Amino acid sequence: MKILRLAVVTTHPIQYYAPIFQALARSRAVVPRVFYTWSQTAAAAVADPGFERAITWDIPLLDGYDHEFVPNTARRPGTDHFGGLRNPGLIRAIEAWGADAVLVFGWNLQSHLQALLHFKGRIPVFFRGDSTLLDSTRWWRAAARRVFLHWVYRHIDIAIAVGSNNKDYFRWCGVPEGRITVAPHAIDTRRFADPDQAHTQRAARWRQELGILAAERTLLFAGKFQQKKDPLLLLEAFSRAGAAGHLIFVGNGALEDMLRARTRGRSDVHFLPFQNQQAMPAVYRLGDIFVLPSRGPGETWGLALNEAMASRRPVIAGSKVGGARDLVTEGKNGWCFQSGSLEQLTAVLKTALDCDAVSLDAMGAASEAASARWSIDAAAAGIEAAVAQFVRAAP
Repeated sequence: MKILRLAVVTTHPIQYYAPIFQALARSRAVVPRVFYTWSQTAAAAVADPGFERAITWDIPLLDGYDHEFVPNTARRPGTDHFGGLRNPGLIRAIEAWGADAVLVFGWNLQSHLQALLHFKGRIPVFFRGDSTLLDSTRWWRAAARRVFLHWVYRHIDIAIAVGSNNKDYFRWCGVPEGRITVAPHAIDTRRFADPDQAHTQRAARWRQELGILAAERTLLFAGKFQQKKDPLLLLEAFSRAGAAGHLIFVGNGALEDMLRARTRGRSDVHFLPFQNQQAMPAVYRLGDIFVLPSRGPGETWGLALNEAMASRRPVIAGSKVGGARDLVTEGKNGWCFQSGSLEQLTAVLKTALDCDAVSLDAMGAASEAASARWSIDAAAAGIEAAVAQFVRAAP
């Protein structure tokens, strides 16, 4: 049986995608080559406006799979605007490699949309994104958007959804049910496991340095300090909850000065700067409960939930967090609340902070068990199956 050549079009090396490409490279059904369209990131440093710094991840993102950086000629390179990726050689490079199928991540960049339009009808076109319908918009804007997206998605053969909200979005965009498959939004769950308790011990030392006693209940927020993530709502709800405990903010961003100003002189709120990937398994164990209070717009999934769950932590998520619908089972491994609702988040925090250690440990175990279904291997298997079944069934 022929091994299918799968060209993958994506922007730049990302810590969540590289392990999927590595897993696909081990497949017996497909052989991938990743075509990176933001060639300016080949040196591994990427400007991240959310963290207000350039990020160089401390885990290998280019090992274990075939890849190519296609020269980007955009005058202002970047992924924040449609014209930020212009790759005149992209289509020629994919054709020269002899691809049997193409998988495109995201359409809202010039070169990516051009790839969809060019390859439709030539070779099977697969698409992966994580958009949802969770963010409200004016009716006329939604109607115009839907018409345009119907046109865009007519140029794909299979939409590979990451979860339930994303699947609803593809249906709304006119993709027939039979042309939608699922490969879960995933993390490398094994990297967050702690068989020898090294991450737990590091977190315990870290908590001690922050002045937090082992028995004191602690909430954790880790991410970008920006409006979309709503850390200010979390701070206010924690203050109103009135329960004994601590709150740790890990990260940086535009709201950092405001958060620090509102907590000046308090001993129950702590700040740590941005932490790179190797430190994150210990970071998630700093808290007894992880909180992602995002209100959006644009919190299409929230992979921090996956990471916290793989770190054996109960989770709290806002309703605008795209992954909450699939990941959080109320009262079993965490709680959900209506995004933006101070009253609801305060009530949830009171409940969580009042939980005894045995209950929280049981919820953490449920999180860890559930996270196994959202693994890198599951994501790669979903992509591999979608490509192999469609390509071999096609005329």
